[in-house]
Amino acid sequence: MLNLTYLAVLEPGEDGSYGVSFPDLPGCFSFGESLTEAGQMAAEAASLHVYGMECDGEEIPTPSLSLPKEETEGMVVMPITIHPDLYRMKRDNERIKTNITLPAWLKRLAEEQKVNYSRLLEAALMDYLQIPKTGAK
Repeated sequence: MLNLTYLAVLEPGEDGSYGVSFPDLPGCFSFGESLTEAGQMAAEAASLHVYGMECDGEEIPTPSLSLPKEETEGMVVMPITIHPDLYRMKRDNERIKTNITLPAWLKRLAEEQKVNYSRLLEAALMDYLQIPKTGAK
C-alpha cells in the first residue's frame, strides 16, 4: 500500500481558524475552524487532489522533506499522510446516483414486482460490458 506524506502549511486566521495549502500540491487548499479540523480537512483535500491528478494522468509530486523557514514563518507546518490506493478504492467503489428514463407502464410493472433498479442495472451493465462477476464487489 502506497503512503505519501506531504507537508501542509496552516496559516492561522484571526478567529482561530486555519487556511491550509500544500507547496508540493499546487492548487490544493483547504480550511478548518480549529487546528484539529484543519488537519483532517487537509488530509481529505490532499487525498482528493492526488486522486484527481491520477485520474487526469498527471505525475504525482514527490513530497518534500522540509520547507524553507522564510516561507513558513508564523505558520504551522504539519505532515499529512495520505493513502492514495485506499482513497482510490473508496472513490471508485462508492455508490452514485444516476437518472434513467423508462416508459411509465414499464416502471409500474417493475414497481409492482418490487424490482431493485440499482441491482438490476448494475448486473445488466456488467453483463453488457462483459465484466466477470467474480471481480465485482
